[in-house]
Amino acid sequence: MSPATDPGTRVNQIDFTFSDMVAGYVTGYDPGTDLLGLRTSDGRPFAARLTANTVAEMLRNLGEAYVDAGAQLRGLLQPGRFVHVYGVFYPGEANGTAFEAKHVLLFGKEADEYRFESPDWWQRQVRAIGDFYLQAEFGGAAPGTGYDYHGYRTDLSMLGTKTTSVRQETDTISRMVYGLATAYLLTGGQGYLDSAVAGADYLIEHFCAVDRSQQIAYWYHAIDIAPDGGERKILASEFGDDFNAIPCYEQVYAIAGITQVYRVTGDPRLREVVDLTINLFEKYFRDRDRGGYYSHVDPVTFDPRSPALDADGRTNADRKNWNSVGDHIPAYLINLFLATGEQRYADLLEECCDTVVRYFPDYDASPFVQEKFFGDWRKDQAYGQQQNRAIVGHNLKIAWNLMRMNNLRPKDAYVAMATRIADLMPAVGADPQRGGWYDMVERAIVPGESFHRLVWHDRKAWWQQEQGILAYLILDGVLRRPEYAKQAREGAAFYNAWMLDTGAGGVYFNVLANGVPFELGGERSKGSHSMGMYHSAELGYLAAVYGNLLRRDQPLDLWFQPRPGTFGSVLRVAPDLLPPGRAQITQVWINGHDHHDFDPGGLTVALPHSDLPQTVRVRMTPVGLAFSADLLGTDGGRADIALAGTLGLDGLPALHARLDEAQAAGCTTMVLDVHDLRHLEPAAVRDLALTRQHAGYALTVVNAAGQVADQLGESELLGELVGAGATGGRS
Repeated sequence: MSPATDPGTRVNQIDFTFSDMVAGYVTGYDPGTDLLGLRTSDGRPFAARLTANTVAEMLRNLGEAYVDAGAQLRGLLQPGRFVHVYGVFYPGEANGTAFEAKHVLLFGKEADEYRFESPDWWQRQVRAIGDFYLQAEFGGAAPGTGYDYHGYRTDLSMLGTKTTSVRQETDTISRMVYGLATAYLLTGGQGYLDSAVAGADYLIEHFCAVDRSQQIAYWYHAIDIAPDGGERKILASEFGDDFNAIPCYEQVYAIAGITQVYRVTGDPRLREVVDLTINLFEKYFRDRDRGGYYSHVDPVTFDPRSPALDADGRTNADRKNWNSVGDHIPAYLINLFLATGEQRYADLLEECCDTVVRYFPDYDASPFVQEKFFGDWRKDQAYGQQQNRAIVGHNLKIAWNLMRMNNLRPKDAYVAMATRIADLMPAVGADPQRGGWYDMVERAIVPGESFHRLVWHDRKAWWQQEQGILAYLILDGVLRRPEYAKQAREGAAFYNAWMLDTGAGGVYFNVLANGVPFELGGERSKGSHSMGMYHSAELGYLAAVYGNLLRRDQPLDLWFQPRPGTFGSVLRVAPDLLPPGRAQITQVWINGHDHHDFDPGGLTVALPHSDLPQTVRVRMTPVGLAFSADLLGTDGGRADIALAGTLGLDGLPALHARLDEAQAAGCTTMVLDVHDLRHLEPAAVRDLALTRQHAGYALTVVNAAGQVADQLGESELLGELVGAGATGGRS
């Protein structure tokens, strides 16, 4: 009889020390015993003892310095505050298992503050990630100097250095191009757009094959760069289960980057290649008889049922999966519809979503969707590595994209499936102890077990955290359910606390369950077959969109640079598929000048004639938002801040945030341009006066007119606050 079956033998006793993390809400702090009470996300109580050696820090974004909070820690432990506590467990002591806190992470100065919910948190993060990849691939080339993709490499080390690999993979370049274009869309940094445009051109010239006779385009898997600079093209995939086939998802992601560049620039050459690739999907990947898209086609015949797809033990003939059906939605179709408004793309979106709703639920057998299928939609539960297993992030991705599509073409079935996934996933795919989302799990629980077994490990991938954050952000933004807000916040807390490499830059591929970076094998990389800038930029962009416009009533600025004559001279600027009537345009600048020809509710801008590309900056706000403050620029110690709407007590935090930002940039003169301010409340005037009295900078108001000028005059502060000769038109 083995020890495992001997009833007299006790096995797997936790009688050794180990370190781990507890993510939870403070329930109380006793200064007499130095005990901190915590309640996890799922309601379990913990007690952590603080010591003289307990360190604490404030959450920091990429590019920010470490902020020590140790000296203030005990005074910041108010009930309800969310914290991450890392420490050592000591089992079997007098009062049970002791937990000694070694490191405490705080998410804001106030108990209810989460720094990642500030209006510009995600914008700054995306900028830092963009800078990381520009430095890694191009040495940080400045705008106007050109970006040579001949030296691009797929594989990057943890520090962002290039490895000895000579391979350039199509999808990874495309993912980086997407990220760089998105960084421009969100920040207006010209270098991001220049590098994205160069990457899109390089993809088309080196990786794309256009067959004019069939009006299709298809994409090589990769090219290898020879020592003499020559290229060797790799047509079929050389990756895992996809080996020697053309997988649908690789063709999908090949156009993710150029679609995003097209959305910004309107370059017709990019649009043509995207449409030719869609023709490829429709001609060779689509199953017109049984619905959906095949997962693979033969690289020679483009036949999805070719026996060659089943060679060498692989089973890719006559198969369908989540990636071949669902990845079209976020990778390019939504962005293509946003750029064009063409209903044929909306029809394709609806068809993909309807297919997911029809075939993927399998709730009689598992809380997870079924992801792999035979061509006739029978469940394939013996495929490759997946078997009868679930990828948690795919479930979350379905919920996120169904809610997006419901905003365009509402269907009860979309909301029903999205909310079912959202309600099920925390109990089976999340980590209630430490936060974050797991990777691949067994879809069914074996009798006698309590958990869905983790297939490979208990590590957590960056892209699956993204899916969870975006799913619950949009669910909360649309449906306003407290549990969804809680899941969105806890997911964003884990991601920002542990996935950001605040030392070397960029985002970790995987962290251990407790947040410690996982640095072995390919998962040590910042660039690989699986990782580029796509998911981290997509998360930053849409977290800013959903957070500012749907959840926190904050303005959001987006940048575009349409080429002459593109988009039919009408620029569509909707940031995503949002609920109708929730967002509006309040201000537009073209080449730095005010532009007033736009449709606020239709989210379109009429473009003036120009022979050159035009830089279009669009300010969007939630419908009904009363006030916005925008830091236009800092130059020579002067900050120009534009105010719009109605400034009362509720708008002062936004104004002071811009003043603080300008002061941190070294400005000593603050100029408030109130040309677009329609109403100024007396309390706000008094706040301006008090700010001017105590601040270490000069504060003036320009372009005051109408009620704003009258209110300043009635307060008898007109002469003190308003710059000389500044009551006329905008300067």
